[in-house]
Amino acid sequence: MGSNIEFRLKQSYTLERETYVLRLTKKADYGLMAVKYLAEHAGEPSLSAKDIAEAYHIPGQLLAKILQKLTREGLLRSHAGMNGGYSLTRAANDISAFEVIRAIDGPLFITSCTTGTSVCDLTASCTIKEPLARVNESIIDLLRKTRISDLMDHEDHVASSQKLVSIASVS
Repeated sequence: MGSNIEFRLKQSYTLERETYVLRLTKKADYGLMAVKYLAEHAGEPSLSAKDIAEAYHIPGQLLAKILQKLTREGLLRSHAGMNGGYSLTRAANDISAFEVIRAIDGPLFITSCTTGTSVCDLTASCTIKEPLARVNESIIDLLRKTRISDLMDHEDHVASSQKLVSIASVS
């Protein structure tokens, strides 16, 4: 779509309704998983790419490249030596999902026309560029607000959401 990040609209059907999913690249998924793993093990001095790859069944060489990229972008610290590996440079609540995704895939754009650099034959008559730009900004805003620590507490968030639904249905 004209940017480094692959967004695909995947349609999967269930018996009752259609579900649409906006997807990130595998590299971004793996990067988020790795940063989450490092956050969950923050008490340990460092963890190797192999440790993380084995924990999530991720291809080791690909993960090593992702971790190196996150290190170059300043999100991780690399520790050399016999017990070397990686650790976070900041606390999990100080790192956003947006930072991780952008470090791996570059700028996020749902369409190439929202980049401002592409030329489109339909610019003069296009009626969706501005609404899609707002959608893009909403996605970026949500990712900026989502902290790695939020990903760590997934079960707690699900339980809280279920409580809210229960409270709302009683009211």
